[in-house]
Amino acid sequence: MDRDRWTEGEMVSAADSKGVVEDAKAWALLESTLNASLQEQRRSRRWGIFFKLLTFTYLFVALVLLSPLGQLGSSAAVGPHTAVIEVRGVIADQEEASADNLVGALREAFEDENTKGIVLRINSPGGSPVQSGYVYDEIKRLRALHPDVKVYAVITDIGASGAYYIASAADEIYADKASLVGSIGVTAAGFGFVGTMDKLGVERRTYTAGEHKAFLDPFQPEKPDERAFWQQVLNTTHEQFIRSVREGRGDRLKETPDMFSGLVWSGEQALELGLVDGLASTSAVARDVIGAEDLVDFTRQESPLQRFTRQLGASVGAELATRLGLQGPSLR
Repeated sequence: MDRDRWTEGEMVSAADSKGVVEDAKAWALLESTLNASLQEQRRSRRWGIFFKLLTFTYLFVALVLLSPLGQLGSSAAVGPHTAVIEVRGVIADQEEASADNLVGALREAFEDENTKGIVLRINSPGGSPVQSGYVYDEIKRLRALHPDVKVYAVITDIGASGAYYIASAADEIYADKASLVGSIGVTAAGFGFVGTMDKLGVERRTYTAGEHKAFLDPFQPEKPDERAFWQQVLNTTHEQFIRSVREGRGDRLKETPDMFSGLVWSGEQALELGLVDGLASTSAVARDVIGAEDLVDFTRQESPLQRFTRQLGASVGAELATRLGLQGPSLR
């Protein structure tokens, strides 16, 4: 039919048909787009859930493997064995070699009916006299409660100051011929910034209630009477250390004028001085002295969360105190 000859009604009907077709196409396109979007959202959701589960599984496995429950060679071992407890690093509160960790491990080792002997494997330069004293006293107490279970200290690279304080509570001490042993002394170090403050033109303002409350303030000049007082504190702590070593080692010590001066000796020299009883490794002591070659590690391990918290918390404060000279006496 010729377009010019269409009636008005036919033209309206054709336009309506065309509009319906275009609307249908638009709706079909919109529906297709919405379906594709929904499918993409479902895929994203599934992948999100998958990766969350994967991350959770990874973290869970890591926590189990790094936590005490995931450690191999624990006290759950069956049969006669030698219990090993590591005394590693600085001996201080909130550290790996804290009194809480060492005392807890010692109690577990003594209470295990299959423990035939205990080895304190020491690699430490020392640390807090308080923490060392706690461990020393607990070793003596547990030895009295369990007379059939002997404690042996084995010094590897270094067993000095507070670490030797702990070792002296053992029944016997062993070391390598090249180990560093001794340093029976007390130290407390800091800095004085008085001259620096004067040069910078900075005035220090400290308000205290108590004449000597700020006597360790590194920004104030030392006073002779306060210095003498602090030296008495160090001397008293030193005497406590010496008394404990003498009690632990007894007549095995061959005392010399330098014995308690803070010097260190090689394992071979320490043997001649009676600071150690022999030259041997942990495995040799377990095999030849204790008679239980199987080693079981009773060392308490901190969890990753505890380690992270400690590193960001207490250790930062302790390091700051050390840098400012605000820490107490140390057996190091």
